[in-house]
Amino acid sequence: MKPQPVFRNKYLPYLLVLPQLVITGIFFFWPAGVALYQSVLRTDPFGLRSKFVGLANFMRLFSDPYYLHSVKLSFWFSFLVTFLAMGLALLFAVMANKRIRGTRIYRTLFVWPYAVAPATAAVLWVFLFQPQIGLLGRGLKLIGINWNYYLNATQAIALVILVSVWKQISYNFIFFLAGLQSIPQSLIEAAAVDGASSRRIFWRIVFPLLSPTTFFLLIMNLNYAFFETFGVIDALTKGGPAKATETLSYKVYVDGMLNLNIGSSAAQSVILLAVVILLTAFQFKYVERRVHYA
Repeated sequence: MKPQPVFRNKYLPYLLVLPQLVITGIFFFWPAGVALYQSVLRTDPFGLRSKFVGLANFMRLFSDPYYLHSVKLSFWFSFLVTFLAMGLALLFAVMANKRIRGTRIYRTLFVWPYAVAPATAAVLWVFLFQPQIGLLGRGLKLIGINWNYYLNATQAIALVILVSVWKQISYNFIFFLAGLQSIPQSLIEAAAVDGASSRRIFWRIVFPLLSPTTFFLLIMNLNYAFFETFGVIDALTKGGPAKATETLSYKVYVDGMLNLNIGSSAAQSVILLAVVILLTAFQFKYVERRVHYA
């Protein structure tokens, strides 16, 4: 039998977890409870009077074409950001894990973007792709491409995806590189001696051993795409043009803070929270079955 930790004071374990419970309660459960309460109310723009309306705010949302567009956009946006950010990070991690000259420099350069806040990263890319003053924006016009993401919806969503992926690659790169370095080299060398190609070694040995890291990053990247890309969208497009980049998280802000429709905004935040919880539960139930822990 494994030795079990024993605390002489029976209240000590509760005291040790109390700070985390307090933080979780203040910054998660309390805001979620307030949002749930406000989602069943209709409040005037000044917040002076409220009226209980039950599920009317939710029913109105599912009949709103703009909200349904945001739902569809958010799922496609989250899928593309997650797939591209994880795929490119894995590719770069595999390349940086090789014994080549200047490996430490490459690893450092890949990690740097992680220190940049999403809104700051978006501002940096504005200086590159802004149609009038951006270096790359003017360059695209010089070669005949009518680049103006303020007016072109396709260009706007493509730029938001590009910046969001660039910001998240470094985070994924750190974990993938750590996972690659924890794989015993003896396994790879044994497979190479048996005549296995590098591609077969990766898909049959390396990638399955990375499954815990991949599963963790899948959850973190989906949460990032749903919530933490708000700063990118706000700095780049502010949801435009014509709501082309207005994801669920940004629509919550627009309806609540700009349009002062508190009830609808609260209902949207409750739905968004429920969607992310369901996606995470689905991943733990079905995707984790393919995860192999060494």
